[in-house]
Amino acid sequence: MSFASKANSNPYSHTVKLPKTDFPLRANAAVREKQFRERCTDKLYEWQLKNNPGPQFILHDGPPYANGDLHIGHFMNKVLKDIINRYQVMQGKRVVYRPGFDGHGLPIEQKALESLKDQDSLDPMEIRKLARKFALKAVARQTKSFKDYAIMGEWTRPYLTLDPEYEANQLQIFKTMVSKGYIYRQNKPVYWSPSSRTALAEAELEYNEEHTSTSVYVKMALTADSVARLGAIGNVSALIWTTTPWTLPANKAIAVHPDLQYALVKVTQVLESKAEYQLLVGTDRLEAITALLPEGSSVQILNTFSGDKLEGLGYTSAISGEECRILLANYVTGDSGTGLVHSAPGHGQEDYELGLANGIDIYSPVDDYGRFTSDVRDELVGKEVLGEGARAVVKLLEDKQLLLHQHKFTHSYPYDWRTKLPIIQRATPQWFANVRSLKESARRSLQDVMIVPEAGRRRLESFVMGRSEWCISRQRVWGVPIPVFYNATSGEPLMTTESIEHVIEKIRTNGGSDAWWTLPVEELLAPKYRADGNTYVKGTDTMDVWFDSGSSWKTLEDIADSKDGAYADVYLEGSDQHRGWFQSSLLTSNAVRGLAPYKVLLTHGFTLDEHRRKMSKSIGNTLVPSTVIEGGKDKKKEPAYGVDLLRLVVGSTDYTHDVSFGPPVFAQFSDTLRKIRSTMRFMLGTLDGFTANMAVPYEQMSSIDRYILHELYHFKQKARAAFDKYEFFRAMQATNNFTNSELSAFYFDISKDCLYVDGQHDMQRRSTQTALFHILLNYTTTLAPITCHLAEEVWEFFSTTRRELGKTGDSVFQEAWDQTQSKWNDPELAEEWAALRKIRSVANRAIEASRAARQIGSSLESELTIAVALGSRLGKLLNKHGNELRKVCITSQVTVCDADEVPSDGFKCEDFITALGETTHVQAVSCRSSLYKCPRCWNFHSTQQDTLCCRCRNVVNHLEAQ
Repeated sequence: MSFASKANSNPYSHTVKLPKTDFPLRANAAVREKQFRERCTDKLYEWQLKNNPGPQFILHDGPPYANGDLHIGHFMNKVLKDIINRYQVMQGKRVVYRPGFDGHGLPIEQKALESLKDQDSLDPMEIRKLARKFALKAVARQTKSFKDYAIMGEWTRPYLTLDPEYEANQLQIFKTMVSKGYIYRQNKPVYWSPSSRTALAEAELEYNEEHTSTSVYVKMALTADSVARLGAIGNVSALIWTTTPWTLPANKAIAVHPDLQYALVKVTQVLESKAEYQLLVGTDRLEAITALLPEGSSVQILNTFSGDKLEGLGYTSAISGEECRILLANYVTGDSGTGLVHSAPGHGQEDYELGLANGIDIYSPVDDYGRFTSDVRDELVGKEVLGEGARAVVKLLEDKQLLLHQHKFTHSYPYDWRTKLPIIQRATPQWFANVRSLKESARRSLQDVMIVPEAGRRRLESFVMGRSEWCISRQRVWGVPIPVFYNATSGEPLMTTESIEHVIEKIRTNGGSDAWWTLPVEELLAPKYRADGNTYVKGTDTMDVWFDSGSSWKTLEDIADSKDGAYADVYLEGSDQHRGWFQSSLLTSNAVRGLAPYKVLLTHGFTLDEHRRKMSKSIGNTLVPSTVIEGGKDKKKEPAYGVDLLRLVVGSTDYTHDVSFGPPVFAQFSDTLRKIRSTMRFMLGTLDGFTANMAVPYEQMSSIDRYILHELYHFKQKARAAFDKYEFFRAMQATNNFTNSELSAFYFDISKDCLYVDGQHDMQRRSTQTALFHILLNYTTTLAPITCHLAEEVWEFFSTTRRELGKTGDSVFQEAWDQTQSKWNDPELAEEWAALRKIRSVANRAIEASRAARQIGSSLESELTIAVALGSRLGKLLNKHGNELRKVCITSQVTVCDADEVPSDGFKCEDFITALGETTHVQAVSCRSSLYKCPRCWNFHSTQQDTLCCRCRNVVNHLEAQ
């Protein structure tokens, strides 16, 4: 279609070469994008692997859970990866991108079983079959969605953590870690989720800032001989404080700091209930404790002691009645509580280490469901420790008159990130990886890794260096088994490199990890252990899913060109993966081969709504990508924006921070995308009929066209630097600036006169078309990694012209991303045009003054005089470009005169311009032209009313002669 108005009755309109293209301004993206998707995804992936000449580039995919449909966060994650991959394809590299899916773990198991009423009656294989079926369905749904987002990759061969070969490779990593002594079993406190009935790793926790707990101050009576050691008379109680009263039945010690001061005090209550008793408390906490006593109470210090003098004192534990001891511990502080810390080695890491050092039993009377076992008092048995059980403990303390004070308070508390319910610390026999021995190697291996943003380095290092072990066992059946056998008599574990290797072989030859549950022990045992006189049973624990996904770097060994230390060029995931996949991958890779599995580590933020609120189902502000792409039921309220708009949002935003999505954001970027389409449409239209023999060599192009190629070159360099640093939003900023400042507001305005009016084969017109060809080519390739459908659509409409000029690729992605030439970089020319653009600014102010006074309407009615010292550098420049000044100022005539020859008539604007190394006084005077408007070009160049100017007469005569 032509840009010309159908109602135009100008007799010369048919001689004007207006832009002509069928490229639509409105995208109709939901429909049109599908026409180009296969070409720029599936076919492209296969093509670039076979045809690109460059080195291999591996972006390793962090596997999303195959437990449901996708949300906007998944879209952002995958599109960021796709932008990187597409850019690398256009750098000539062979991109390897195997999508991954995490198919094991509790979330999938729970989803698979949630519709069943009697879940506890299922045997392990029934659960595993249901979980596998659910996971594979989710993989199929997610794959379809990812392909709809135009994510280019090896979708026919993704890696699945539930595949038998993957499981075998994971166990190979585990075997190596066992052989190096990194894996051990211990009965110690771990994070335990009663709601999930399994141990959890730190990465599986989230913190609820609004959790409410009950804080209690409890009196523990000292034994008679301990009272005597203090030189006291009568009964004395050590006052402890805890925010977990449910752990008091497991109390085994009281910890004090050897260097803190402690006081023996006498408390006298005279108002509420008259009483007198003696307490042992931290001196630093005395004032705070006094404030908790009933009104009118008095406190008298009887004696003071340093903490080391209290070591070994005996006391009676408040709930169990067991006699325990006071021990020394450096972790005790005088900042809170009472200065005496209740210690339950079965329910806390510091308590555990204290108990281990002092030979204390690691006691935890809590079952898998978070309920008190029969090991405690009858009043507590079967009660949930985080609810009724805690309240029952407090009631017991009150009945025994051991509770000095209680109050509720709100604080941060760890929750199970899946069930969103609170967890506990509970001692159970678990398998661990020794991080203490790995973390220094892991930290060193990060030194050669590029991390974006750089703050991610400190975050990842702090998580790694801040932990000493990794609990890798889980009490669920849907996962990779920990291949351990236990002596049926002694309970001692059997797990050696030989026993694991035999299990791996069985898993490989019997359809995967199901073999652990389906094959008898005798077949799973390595031959050397079958006749050793012992009877063995299989372990029931599975591996932490972070060990599953953290082993995925092993898949790179099959695809990397270099088999020696194969690693990924890029890992990219959300910032939560510093605690998760980034860390587990780093630890397993260092354990096995002593290096990081990635060269570059990129982190993106979370998705927010347009009000900067975190998206959540409870608020109702979540976004389904397919609704944004295809539109909702009411297309007026929820229009179909298409994939490219969402991709543009992702590519235009600093993803290292949280990113907002929502209707106002989509409307804003819809305008941006329309502006981009309009820019491309104009260039496509102006190139109508442009062929190879019309192209003008760079050296013969006009000054303005060579200048715009200089600007194009530098725009492309800025965009390249941004893409190379993974700062796509800066590339889009450069694109928008180039579009608005260089093209729309300047070059297009200047070029329209020659494009529309000059003869088709006029040298200036062909020079401008040559420049526009290069601009469109580079503009399209710049945008291609982000708005891939739009770029492919332009490539289609551009087909005839580009093929004429040697760009024959079926897809834009088959061409190099950078199509500029180094010779276009001309700083001297750019300096000249920077000066001319400053002149244009002064001239425009004079023209606007004429327009405001209604002397002229269009700027073409103006005749400009520019007065400047002709001997100055700027004066010489204006004389040099005299023929181009009219176009630059978009007026019919420009005259340059000396500074003292300024016309007295007209509207004047003056300024001092700093350019070309000096500051020059410039005056611009605008007055109405004395000539007539040419009916064809609209310039005031005609000597008579309604007659063609000389240029147009020549063009029309030539057309009529054809």
